[in-house]
Amino acid sequence: MQKFRHLTYQENKMDENICFNASRLKFARKRRGQTIKALSNSINITTRTFSDFENGHSVPNANIVTKISSALNFPLDFFYKDDISPISIDSVSFRSLARMSASVRDMAIHAGQIALEFFSLVESKFDLPKVNLPDLRNSEPETAAASIRAEWFLGEKSIRNMVHLLEAMGVRVFSLDENTLDMDAFSFWMNNKPFIFLNTNKSVEHGRFDCAHELGHLILHKHGSPAGKEAETEANRFASAFLMPEGSIRASINGFPTLNRIISLKYNWLVSAAALVRRLKDLLILTEWQYRSLTIEMSKRGYLKEEPNPIKQREASRLLPMIFKALKEDGITKRIIAEQLSVNIVDIDALMFNLATFQILDGNKQENKDSTNNASHLRLVK
Repeated sequence: MQKFRHLTYQENKMDENICFNASRLKFARKRRGQTIKALSNSINITTRTFSDFENGHSVPNANIVTKISSALNFPLDFFYKDDISPISIDSVSFRSLARMSASVRDMAIHAGQIALEFFSLVESKFDLPKVNLPDLRNSEPETAAASIRAEWFLGEKSIRNMVHLLEAMGVRVFSLDENTLDMDAFSFWMNNKPFIFLNTNKSVEHGRFDCAHELGHLILHKHGSPAGKEAETEANRFASAFLMPEGSIRASINGFPTLNRIISLKYNWLVSAAALVRRLKDLLILTEWQYRSLTIEMSKRGYLKEEPNPIKQREASRLLPMIFKALKEDGITKRIIAEQLSVNIVDIDALMFNLATFQILDGNKQENKDSTNNASHLRLVK
């Protein structure tokens, strides 16, 4: 596996052909969410000097590069490699973009670029699940949700693990461990491969809806049209119908349910109480007055900010631990991967649902029955 061998900074700094890469300096700064002023102050140089480094007008000496490396928590090697393939902002569907700062958006996108670097590094080594996402542009969201359920043979049953299901259908799902509640999730297509990134600081219920919401973007808005509020509304309608199919809702709920009944029923579909109430309104099971009454009651009880009787078991990747297990059996550790990407292991873990915190193969009681056998057939290609 010589592909995973690369020169360290100590080795390549002796090669006069290895140059400091200004674009990687900008990347590292934006990934950490730092301003030029704050970073310049931390390494005791002027903002003008730092801007010259970042724009390629001058080259920092070894001592300053060491300070930058320490301040941004990127290995020295990182700043001496080729450009990182960009992700166009226009190609990305962000949930909650309106309340997201440019800094948070940039941090997320740059995390996504590291994930793409990882994916590029390992994809040729494995037989990964094939992409099975129908192109349903120009479809009504509810119709699209029913169509994809039929395509995936889900019927009316509840989806017990969204991440496992999407991985089995060829979606590459990664986590985002950003310390912010202003970002939910984002998705995009790259080289005909679909990617979803989920903020793991949200509730489990919120995360599942985000996952379905981004799936809606992938199949309804593959080339970014429509965009903005219209696209977000369509993705919400898709997610609601996909997670809570009409047939199972009507079979379970008759008449006007109390809020306590709603809280009990939400476990049928593993959704939030608010999402279930909204779905009942959209299906005209609740009148506008009943919907408003339940919403007001949820607000008074604080349930719009903190989920009642929350789901405890957070969904995580099944595929990524299998990849690392197969690599480890071939002598390629997570540290080697991090060194090849010239990032720290914490950057890897943040994207991989914090691999260190759960078993390589998920043996818990919530094994997803919807994920088919695709992900379990992961094979290392020699």
